[in-house]
Amino acid sequence: MSRAGTEEHTVGEEGAGVSEPTQQETTPETYAGMSREPWHGWERVIRIAGLVIATVAALVSGFFEIVLSTLRAGDLVSVWRGDAIGSGGGPPLGVSILLAAVLNYAIAWFAVTTTRRRWSLAPPWILWTLLMLGAAGLRTTEGDYLLGGENWIALIMILAGSLTYAVFSYRLILKRQVP
Repeated sequence: MSRAGTEEHTVGEEGAGVSEPTQQETTPETYAGMSREPWHGWERVIRIAGLVIATVAALVSGFFEIVLSTLRAGDLVSVWRGDAIGSGGGPPLGVSILLAAVLNYAIAWFAVTTTRRRWSLAPPWILWTLLMLGAAGLRTTEGDYLLGGENWIALIMILAGSLTYAVFSYRLILKRQVP
């Protein structure tokens, strides 16, 4: 008895030396059976897309947090009438502080998870921080600041948002592996 390739020769009554079909030859050809290796470039595309999405998300969340930093309890009614945010009465609501912490943590997690690189945390963090510093330091054409020094919610929002990125980064350093 000899073996050659995938065929097996058997000695029997009716077919001495005749090869029996192997399992591959007997199964019908299906689409699932004709799988091919995936393109290795997808990993790079996903990493770039993840970094771009995280950076754009940091920009959008930063603008949203700037707008909501002047939100007051009376705005919940006055905005429905068409008035601007911050024109209503009542105490200021710290919604932007909560949003800065939660959204920045989610953006940092998304950036690091999709790219599998620790450095991908830096572009969204830098962009968000520059946006906040620009909003706090640049004047409008009327001479107003977007985030004034008397707006304590905006100041705490900048601190909480930046510390969120810093804490996430510090936890990555301590873990020594990407989530």
